[in-house]
Amino acid sequence: MKTFNRINNLTGWIVFAIAFLTYALTMEQTASFWDCGEFIACAFKLQVPHPPGAPFFLLIGRIFSMLALGDVTKVAFWVNMLSVLCSAFTILFLFWTITLLAGKLLGKKNEDLTTGEIILLAGSGIVGALAYAWSDSFWFSAVEAEVYAMSSFFTAIVIWAVFKWERIEDPAEENRWLIFIAYLTGISIGVHLLNLVTIPALALVYYFKKYPKPTVFGGLIAFAGGLVVLAIINSGIIPGLPGLAGKFEIFFVNTFGLPYKSGVIAFVILFLGSLVWAIRYSHRQEKILLNTCLLSFAFVLMGYASYLTVLVRSEYNPPINENDPSDVLSFVSYLKREQYGSRPLLYGPSFTSKPINQKPESTVYSKKDGKYVIQGHRYDYDYEPGSSMLFPRMYSTQPGHPQLYQQMTGLAEGQKPTMVQNISFLFSHQLGHMYWRYFLWNFAGRESDEEGAGTLLPWDISKTYPSSIAQNKGHNNFLMLPLLLGFAGVVALYFKRKKDLLVLGLLFILTGVALVIYLNSPPVEPRERDYIYVGSFYIFCMWIGLGVIALADGLRKWVGDTSKTAVLASAFGFVIPAIMVVQGWDNHNRSNRYHSVDFAKNLLNSCAPNAILFTGGDNDTFPLWYVQEVEGFRTDVRVCVQTFLGIDWYIRQLKRKMNKSEALPLSLDTNSYAFGKNDYLPFYEIPGVKSGINLKEYLQLIQQQNRAIQVPLTSGDMASILPSSILFLPVNTKEVAKMNIIKKDLLPMLSDSMSWKIGEKDLYKSDLVMLDIIASNNWKRPVYFSSTMGNSNNLGLKEYMQLEGYTYRLLPVRIPGAADGYVNSDVMYNNMMNKMFWRELDNENTYYDPTYLGSPVATARIAFLRLTNQLIAENRKEEARKVINKALAVMPDKSIPYDQISSNYIGLLFELGENKKALDTAKTMALRANENLEFAKKNDVSKSRDINTDLYILQTIVHECREAKQEAAAVEYDTLFRKHLLAFNLYSKEEE
Repeated sequence: MKTFNRINNLTGWIVFAIAFLTYALTMEQTASFWDCGEFIACAFKLQVPHPPGAPFFLLIGRIFSMLALGDVTKVAFWVNMLSVLCSAFTILFLFWTITLLAGKLLGKKNEDLTTGEIILLAGSGIVGALAYAWSDSFWFSAVEAEVYAMSSFFTAIVIWAVFKWERIEDPAEENRWLIFIAYLTGISIGVHLLNLVTIPALALVYYFKKYPKPTVFGGLIAFAGGLVVLAIINSGIIPGLPGLAGKFEIFFVNTFGLPYKSGVIAFVILFLGSLVWAIRYSHRQEKILLNTCLLSFAFVLMGYASYLTVLVRSEYNPPINENDPSDVLSFVSYLKREQYGSRPLLYGPSFTSKPINQKPESTVYSKKDGKYVIQGHRYDYDYEPGSSMLFPRMYSTQPGHPQLYQQMTGLAEGQKPTMVQNISFLFSHQLGHMYWRYFLWNFAGRESDEEGAGTLLPWDISKTYPSSIAQNKGHNNFLMLPLLLGFAGVVALYFKRKKDLLVLGLLFILTGVALVIYLNSPPVEPRERDYIYVGSFYIFCMWIGLGVIALADGLRKWVGDTSKTAVLASAFGFVIPAIMVVQGWDNHNRSNRYHSVDFAKNLLNSCAPNAILFTGGDNDTFPLWYVQEVEGFRTDVRVCVQTFLGIDWYIRQLKRKMNKSEALPLSLDTNSYAFGKNDYLPFYEIPGVKSGINLKEYLQLIQQQNRAIQVPLTSGDMASILPSSILFLPVNTKEVAKMNIIKKDLLPMLSDSMSWKIGEKDLYKSDLVMLDIIASNNWKRPVYFSSTMGNSNNLGLKEYMQLEGYTYRLLPVRIPGAADGYVNSDVMYNNMMNKMFWRELDNENTYYDPTYLGSPVATARIAFLRLTNQLIAENRKEEARKVINKALAVMPDKSIPYDQISSNYIGLLFELGENKKALDTAKTMALRANENLEFAKKNDVSKSRDINTDLYILQTIVHECREAKQEAAAVEYDTLFRKHLLAFNLYSKEEE
């Protein structure tokens, strides 16, 4: 017994050390893209991230951030290290769980194990644990500051604790372990809810232990009991208790006239008093089961209490305070993630269903004169009869989604999906593309790291791929060996421990397939979502470990029942994680990668001092939050997130000073921007203002709720409208001229009014806020738009925008025909050449995934391209040469492969006399495009790959070579181009 425990513990810690070293060496040194920048900033200052938050993660992250010892540039490193540590502990508990299960397979007590059996148990644990440590999806989350690593840790320790509890015989100790498990579950709520979905399966472990002769009916009852516990925690405790407290609060304040928070205090006293009384009663009456349940409930609440930090910190109005959950009513909305809406699960509309009526779903209150008053409602919709369906999978009406549904299913415009098509979408896309593809990435192989990449099977190893795939760091083939060993583990369990197979099988389904069904994914996601399903991959790696037992059973026929069998089985099994780490190291190694932070700094350094910067999505915003809130970089710039601008809590934040940025100017009062007010302003042209309306006067009319610009709604309420497609804004030319913000040669174009066509479209509150800031600012603060925002977000003002780097500055000077703004070459040259950061972008050993190679690289290359063009137009060729050479130097093809934008550099290089560089660039791009197109043609993947990009590159190369009189190169590449046009049936006489 002691020998096994000593070896088991020691080997577990060795596996922990291997995992820790792996993640520490491959960890990103700073804030990654997506949510990481937000979480690091919120951990550093204990702020409030997007709902439902992760307060326990942030509290521990705050402790780790202190290890930076005042060096703010190291804060991200240490918060990332929290994920490294949690991930390594996950591997430790996975090892111990596998050895527990493997011991049950052998059917012996620990003290009866032979040396060979101890080696076999350790080998199975090592193989299974390291297979998970080096699996694609888990490794991805292990090296960045996201909640998934800590969530996996809590899932791992809870599963281990349940199987550990199963072996305990002392009833008192059993109950202590159950209470410990309840506490871990409560804490995990403050990280992520993945841990909760394991409860129904783990309830079976309890049933099998307490009832040695289980029945099918008993098992179903136990599973149903687990579902009830899950429902109690997920719906009763998490939003239910705060929701009940909110009802007390409204009753005590509105009915009794007591001060704010009195109802919450009364509820807490009543609830905790009742719980304490019940625990004491069960203890005195020796009702052991009731006492254990009540104590477990209390410990779940203790863990869940980390959410109190959300209420406390929100009340202090930190710079990041999403949803402002500073009172119990808004806190409930925060927990329910109401801002994201809901997805139908069992019954609801399809994407073709037409809403016919609104119905209140929840009430929104605000504080006024010592009371809670109804401010509005969140609405759900009633749909036309017969348009809803059972188990709707194709439901999203978001822009572009209906077209994707039609493309995937062959539905015609307006045609309602049948149940067969609905289920087909579930199996082909939601389960096939959005789950099993991810599963095979981890245990069979992955074609590349490109969005939508497929899987690799063993026979694909002989397939010839273009260099863009073959040399892609994410091109990993595991020869299906992890998959086969996992299946062997399933078979071993089936013949030896059917109960454990049932428990693990349910865990696998609940954390995988069931989660897919519950999440009900739309036809496209912002990024690959494999990290959601790591719980099911965790279970499969248990089967991989148990597959070593099956391997030993097979070898025993030839080798005999000796220690040699155990060593051989373990050695053969270890080949699998060894292949996984060798294949996966290069595409998980994030060391020396800094451009997420540098990209944010470059955005801010494209702005003049004290600027207002409008940004778009997460990868614009979260890195900016990080560099400002953590590193204190350019806090004079006020970042305004376009996706939040239409929300009342965010508008209130804009009216407050933040860091070095003063409050923003807004002419409309709080009531005009309150929840439910001016959310939507339909375009309805009034003949009298057809030629245009003064923006400032228009805002005043909205403030006054003037009937002149209102129309009645079907509900009977009046709504303000956009009465003209043209807006104009008076300009005090004398004051603007004194500000020295207009380039001298553009001063003659300055006029006393700027007029633009906003378009015959409806306005939303976010548009109204942007217009209000622009009108009220009076040019006192520089106003910028991030160049990463789509053209639909520029309010039709592009001809008034001056490109100064990564941002467009709004100025009262219009350049007719400047559909993409105009370039201020002096300002932009200084910004691009002297103020930008490019750390490690030229290092070919640094791994850049598609997130980095997408918007950040495209933004930089477009900026260099436009600046070079402008300098050439101004006959400043020496400066233009420096700019384009810098573009090629900081983002060379060896580290950042040339893209569609780079093909436009070729003509500029020719024009600047850099013929060799132009021809070398053309050759590199043409050969790669040719490889891609040949591969697409031979493998009949023209519909799934974007061949248009490669054809565009070839066409651009041909055009630029001809313009530069490089006839030999032009003919060579034109031959290639026409060959592929013919191959894809795109050739026409117009190409002659």
